Amino acid sequence: MHFSLEKAICLQQKLRRGIVLENRQQEALEHVAGVDLAYWKQAEQEYAVCCIVVLDRATKQVVEHQYAWGKIEIPYIPGCLAFRELPLVLKTVKKLEIEPDLYIFDGNGYLHPRHMGIATHASFDLRKPTIGVAKHYYKIGETDFIMPENQKFAFTDIVIKEEIYGRVLRTMKDVKPVFISVGNFIDLDQTTELVCEFVGQEGHIPLPTRLADIETHKMRKLIQSQQRVKKPI
Repeated sequence: MHFSLEKAICLQQKLRRGIVLENRQQEALEHVAGVDLAYWKQAEQEYAVCCIVVLDRATKQVVEHQYAWGKIEIPYIPGCLAFRELPLVLKTVKKLEIEPDLYIFDGNGYLHPRHMGIATHASFDLRKPTIGVAKHYYKIGETDFIMPENQKFAFTDIVIKEEIYGRVLRTMKDVKPVFISVGNFIDLDQTTELVCEFVGQEGHIPLPTRLADIETHKMRKLIQSQQRVKKPI
């Protein structure tokens, strides 16, 4: 598949005009989905599986999980991750019987050179509030982040040219921070509150994406073991 970087960046610039950095969800956020992907290679062909885990916000219990997998035709290009991942994300979303009120992605949103990380890009198809939670800092230009204090829920903002791109959040004491950012249709303060709300004792990653990550590893192993006889579903 031919991929045009020029066209991809042009689309990102066009979509960014539709980013809304405020809360647009009128109804209560009852169901929150975590989204993650895992990759592997087989006979020089790259594959990925996307897993979405939907949680009841009140109980923090899983109410649904779905997955989809297939070939990855677009190479990894920094700043254009969404073009690789979005087709499988949307394929998985179509399988959901429960419609999430909010999606949390293992990746960035507004914290991106063009404010168009996977969480933001996907929002234009999902039409729901989205959040990006990355485990590693995607450095933009020469801007480094300031490490927050070693206290639970301490944070510092990532400011570039007097604009806040995202937030460095320490979800637990004595652990590495995560890098959170608005995806779309939500503000940074509520983004922070929701991420903190979904952090339990099991790990420093918010529960929706942590469970999605666990599912991707499990499904990748299963698919790889069956790949010779099973077609993508």
